[in-house]
Amino acid sequence: MVSSQGSPVGPGARGTARTTTTNPHSPAQTSHPLHAAIVGGGPGGLYTAALLKRLAPDREVTVYERGAPDDTFGFGVVLSDETLGGIEHADPVVHEALKAHFVRWDDIDIVHRGTRHTSGGHRFAALGRRRLLDILHDRCRDLGVDLRPRTEAPPPDELARTHDLVVAADGVHSATRERYRDVFRPHLTSHRCRYIWLAADFAFDAFRFEIAETEHGVMQLHGYPFAPDASTVIVEMREEVWRAAGFDELGETESTVRCAEIFAEALRGRPLRSNKSAWTTFRTVVNERWSHGNTVLLGDAAHTAHFSIGSGTKLAVEDALALAACLEEHPTLQAALSAYEEERRPVVASTQRAAKASLEWFEDLDRYLGQPPRQFAFNLLTRSRRVTHGNLRLRDAGFTDSVEREFGCPPGTPPMFTPLRLRGLTLRNRVVVSPMDMYSATDGVPGDVHLVHLGARALGGAALVMTEMVCVSAEGRITPGCTGLYTGRQGEAWRRITDFVHDSAPGTAIGVQLGHSGRKGSTRLMWEGMDEPLPEGNWPLVAPSPLPYRPGSQTPRELTRAQLTDVRRRFRDAAARAAGAGFDLLELHCAHGYLLSGFLSPLTNHRTDAYGGSPHNRLRFPLEVFDAVREVWPDERPMTVRVSATDWAEGGTGAEEAVDIARAFAAHGADAVDVSTGQVVADERPEFGRSYQAPYADRIRHEAGVPVIAVGAISSWDDVNSLVLAGRADLCALARPHLYDPHWTLHAAAEQGYDGPGAVWPAPYRAGSRPPRTGRTDDPKPRLTPHGRRQDG
Repeated sequence: MVSSQGSPVGPGARGTARTTTTNPHSPAQTSHPLHAAIVGGGPGGLYTAALLKRLAPDREVTVYERGAPDDTFGFGVVLSDETLGGIEHADPVVHEALKAHFVRWDDIDIVHRGTRHTSGGHRFAALGRRRLLDILHDRCRDLGVDLRPRTEAPPPDELARTHDLVVAADGVHSATRERYRDVFRPHLTSHRCRYIWLAADFAFDAFRFEIAETEHGVMQLHGYPFAPDASTVIVEMREEVWRAAGFDELGETESTVRCAEIFAEALRGRPLRSNKSAWTTFRTVVNERWSHGNTVLLGDAAHTAHFSIGSGTKLAVEDALALAACLEEHPTLQAALSAYEEERRPVVASTQRAAKASLEWFEDLDRYLGQPPRQFAFNLLTRSRRVTHGNLRLRDAGFTDSVEREFGCPPGTPPMFTPLRLRGLTLRNRVVVSPMDMYSATDGVPGDVHLVHLGARALGGAALVMTEMVCVSAEGRITPGCTGLYTGRQGEAWRRITDFVHDSAPGTAIGVQLGHSGRKGSTRLMWEGMDEPLPEGNWPLVAPSPLPYRPGSQTPRELTRAQLTDVRRRFRDAAARAAGAGFDLLELHCAHGYLLSGFLSPLTNHRTDAYGGSPHNRLRFPLEVFDAVREVWPDERPMTVRVSATDWAEGGTGAEEAVDIARAFAAHGADAVDVSTGQVVADERPEFGRSYQAPYADRIRHEAGVPVIAVGAISSWDDVNSLVLAGRADLCALARPHLYDPHWTLHAAAEQGYDGPGAVWPAPYRAGSRPPRTGRTDDPKPRLTPHGRRQDG
């Protein structure tokens, strides 16, 4: 038998039963404990108990639940096909019982401003939470599990002494976790919306999202069927909307009636009912460790994920499957618990990242209300980044086609291959080759490495190819290998590269990124020790304030007024050389802790003059430099600015201030904002993940009203299509994918069957526009039955 994680679960997986000896005063060394205590009688705890008992009938399994057997909060539970597959393999009896009560449907309805859009092909399965508990109770009783409802569990220390294994499935408010808080080290984060679980006595015919724009603010309904005659209804809104609408003064009954009135159309005028329902805020639970001795966390005690991307029950059931499998596969309990955490942690972390993206989308729902209706629906469906453009096309091509038509995609054109105009420059698609330092220049002069690097990627189909950060002075370099535009010779070398791009890759634009290293300069080449000071030949550094980047780094001098004037002039002169060198676009680097970024962040700018203190003052010098550059940069050529939208550090720049920074640059003439994050302080704590910086670009685009370039672990053309079509980004910049494949954009076109003006193969390369043939590997298919001709009749 195989669980949803691919681990053996079931009687046949175990082989010969192992003999164990239990020491009541210390954790058992075997991974097949004979005495197991489960704290918490929810679905996760009950299913764990059933699996443990089924795998070892001689095992004593006790479930402590302080509530009654039929106590439950909420109404319906949604399970995925993957989870059901794991259940089917691990315990067919439970699976068959579940199947008998599932409600299945395919559609999602999104209702906004009186218009309903339906997307199909999503395959949901749900049943009532009380029914699920009944099934698991019956299975536990049949297997001989000792169920103790209405019974408070003994203290965690006592359970650990008297049992070989303790499974803490006692929920988001886990007492077991709190007892060992110093070991598990939990992090609990409360969010900005209030929500309430209710039910309707009829079945929605789809998963329904409905938006209500009230006089108090935006409210939303999440509804889905869980029985032929019943649906779960969750009503959610921002805390300030909840208070403005008076819900903070209403009890359970009054709140239920009021919600039914607000969403009367979705409910067809029918009432809602409650079940000990109360308004609450969602809390995300993350633990640094999941086990301590013979005690292990499971389900909501270990982790939570917002209900808008699925059921916490799903995660708890998958935890149970993995824990049972690991106990069977490993020779000692500690090895089994370590393997369980190692297996589940990355899966849970990925789910929590998706859940965070989803819950934040709903928290900021009012940001998207003005989008075209179909784009709004697409944005909602892809909000967690788990459902993508390509995934949605497989599920419902008709719906996806309608979104693309509304967006303006020509027939047969993926969103990433639609053009974008910035001033006098028309980009033929939405792909940018992100700036990547080569650290291969001599005296700031770009050479053959830069020609090949930029030229190859220009031939690869991207609309815009960006240089690395080109420094405006010798002392503004990061390393001795950085390029510059502070001499005529450097300008001539860059002209050689731009001429190649324009002549050999017509239609491809090349942009220059201008910057100054500030306190992060005079360091070794990246592969010799990133951010490490040079062993010799150091040059003096300047910065807004005399703060070293990290311990052991050189302490910069604070820029004087005269030096500020000189820096502005150097940026202006470099921009003039860039124009003469033939660049199509100029980007001012105000991110990643370099000089101009150092002015923007309160963590690196401690000045007390007009260039420090308030956000307005910290913006002053970067805007002065921008204006100086804009004066000499040709009016028809666009200018962008790269910012770090968060410092990923307490007290630093955050998303709200980043919007104000973007607005300020847009007001001074920036045509787009390149939205990156971090690298401002060495002790940052970034939250890495797929497309992890895209939400910052999304926020700036909608709140500052300026086109944005999204960056940060955008790794697939499907991601690009999704971000562009949802309206979260105008352009997507990719670095590592272009290092892996210089023809990434052209290959993306070929893989999507696109051959149009958004992806033009250079004439010498056109023969490579289709994948090369490979040898056939398919075997002959059987054509005759083993016993001669088929008998008819």
